[in-house]
Amino acid sequence: MSQSDPLREQVIAQFDAMSPQLQQAARYILEHPDEVALVSMRELARHAAVQPATMTRLAKFLGLQGYDDIRAHHAEALRRGNDGFAAKVRQRVTSVTEATESDIAYHMLNGLSAQISQLCEPDTLRRLTATANRLASARKVYVLGLRSCHSVAWHFHYVMSLLGDRSVHLDGPGGTGGDALIRAKPEDVVLVVSIKPYAVDTLELAQLAKDKGLDILSITDSEVSPLVGISTHTILCSTESYSFFHTLTPALAVSEVLCTLLAEFDRPKTLDALQSADEHLLHLKTYSTAPPRRE
Repeated sequence: MSQSDPLREQVIAQFDAMSPQLQQAARYILEHPDEVALVSMRELARHAAVQPATMTRLAKFLGLQGYDDIRAHHAEALRRGNDGFAAKVRQRVTSVTEATESDIAYHMLNGLSAQISQLCEPDTLRRLTATANRLASARKVYVLGLRSCHSVAWHFHYVMSLLGDRSVHLDGPGGTGGDALIRAKPEDVVLVVSIKPYAVDTLELAQLAKDKGLDILSITDSEVSPLVGISTHTILCSTESYSFFHTLTPALAVSEVLCTLLAEFDRPKTLDALQSADEHLLHLKTYSTAPPRRE
């Protein structure tokens, strides 16, 4: 289903008014539109971890006669698209249990390649540019990402710390990670990284910062992520993987792009900062190109 599809837009617009079960079903449909056209309602409900009746209730909530209207809409969208894609989906459904290790590695890497390519779409590029501009204009950039998203947040903060002292990582021992927001001001921003299942502490700290007047800039996984409604700018990253686990590769790619855009805003200043960092690390003998000698 196209990103500008009217049914998709309706689901997103009415998402907050849905019950938790309807939200779960709606989110699955948003994230797996191909399956809606290709599998039965019972199978789709099983994949979404809801009862089949929930799919019917969702259709009626959206003003449709029943679930068949949702499926027919997605089937028509798939026919208008690439027929080869449907064949690939069917092939994967029937052959996944026969996949070898090489097949699995290939499908995972091929999927990651496609997800990175999707980040090159005009809408995402506009979001990246707008987010980078807001980050560049901020007095301080508070960076927040917990649990699996910690690695992406830490990467962004680490690179930005090489360029100056504007980045503040909201992470600390003993539950003190959010304490740095005590000194936050409205001219600051918070860059938040969070994907489903969304960490409660992340959402609470983001809302606290919003209440203090800070702009929230988010890297998240869905138009119906709870971060979207409180964010000034949002960059959407797919997390679906051929594996059992979510992938954070697209989110990490976004972090790298944002760091590069920020570094390019003032190239002479960036080069000076990196030169100072290199000299400091050299003095500490942090890195080496040879293994340590054994006496």
